[in-house]
Amino acid sequence: MNGLKILVVDDDAVTRSLLTKRLTKESYDVETAEDGAKALDLIDQRSYDVILTDLMMPQVDGIGVLEAAKKISIKTEVILITAHASLANAIEAMKKGAADYLQKPINMDELILRLQKIRHTKTLIKNAADLREAMDVTEKNSAETIQRLELMVNELETRLNRIAHILKAHGLTADERIQKALAQ
Repeated sequence: MNGLKILVVDDDAVTRSLLTKRLTKESYDVETAEDGAKALDLIDQRSYDVILTDLMMPQVDGIGVLEAAKKISIKTEVILITAHASLANAIEAMKKGAADYLQKPINMDELILRLQKIRHTKTLIKNAADLREAMDVTEKNSAETIQRLELMVNELETRLNRIAHILKAHGLTADERIQKALAQ
């Protein structure tokens, strides 16, 4: 498995089928929705790494799916697909958090490359989070060890000062001072 759970949202059954077959062949975990309303139901029930959604659909369009997905999880990447590409639509989609914007007919190799980039980025983010967690644990353990060592040093300094005081004491023989110092 390629490690990404993908939701394909398109009101065109042929497009859904083509995307599902190709992405499944590439070992992605794929689910589909035939419209934006069904996609919203699925997004409420499950989490997805990537949502591929048609921009133009009845009821809930691709921007609506994008906004709902980002409200639920900022980590979900959304790629909008449209036959009617315009610069204004692309800019609006990117401002609302879309990861990418593709035109129909979809170049499958380009789509696979973009999904690989998303997977790579998600892996880097997870590795960075794991590293940060490991560093936090190490920092905590180091702080505890330093605190224990400081207490031990303080205790040893106190004992050494008492021993030095005993060894300098007058009125005791050298053997008595040594015996008393060793008792510390």
